[in-house]
Amino acid sequence: MRRALLFAAGVGLMLVLWQAGHVAYGSLVLPGVGETLVKLQRLIGSGEVGDALQATAFNALTGWCLSVLIGVVAGGLAGRFEELRFLLQPVAIILLGVPAIAWVVLALLWFGGRWAVVFTVAVATAPMVFAAAVQAVRSLDSDLARMARAFRAPPRAMLFDVYAPHMLGYLYPALATTLAMSWKVSIMAELLSGSGGIGDGIAAARARVDTAELLAWVVVVVAILIMLDQLLLRLVRERMHVWRQEEEGHGDG
Repeated sequence: MRRALLFAAGVGLMLVLWQAGHVAYGSLVLPGVGETLVKLQRLIGSGEVGDALQATAFNALTGWCLSVLIGVVAGGLAGRFEELRFLLQPVAIILLGVPAIAWVVLALLWFGGRWAVVFTVAVATAPMVFAAAVQAVRSLDSDLARMARAFRAPPRAMLFDVYAPHMLGYLYPALATTLAMSWKVSIMAELLSGSGGIGDGIAAARARVDTAELLAWVVVVVAILIMLDQLLLRLVRERMHVWRQEEEGHGDG
């Protein structure tokens, strides 16, 4: 309850500052909370928000899933085999160093449409997952794994009781960060590509110099990220905490 009250107080403070900025600078620069909510209600009523959310969710989640698959597999193998790690680490560093905006431009030339957005999300987030997977495998307690093999633990037990809790403990921060990042990158790519989604809605509002509508789309993005964090990521965090405690208990044993 205390956490919920503090969260609500933080949101309330942001709304007060927002309204104060509106009073100071006017509607053109910063529309008020009421104006923005009216625009948001119109967008929801017309179905634009629902359609845009579906498009952005597909782009962001598809790109993120690809990045997780590539990053975990490549990072797991690189963590296990030193030669492969030395080969792939420079590639990951180079990919991470390229700005996302550059990937958008290149992807538009290579693919176009929504697949340019999916590619941009995947290539922008995969290096972070890769680095976390490498670290997870390299830090695996070899004594625990050897003990499990000595007691002839079945492959399923090795996977879910030995490897998964340890790796997920390291992977979780990267997965949570890249999941939130995937939405931001997707919206930026949509804004530039005109392939639909929330980014396309923001681009249209900018073209019409409709600041209230632009802020309404921002409210949609923030609401989705908050819901994602509170309804999904918090549950995963709690599960990771339990797994880490279990792993520490096994290690002490």
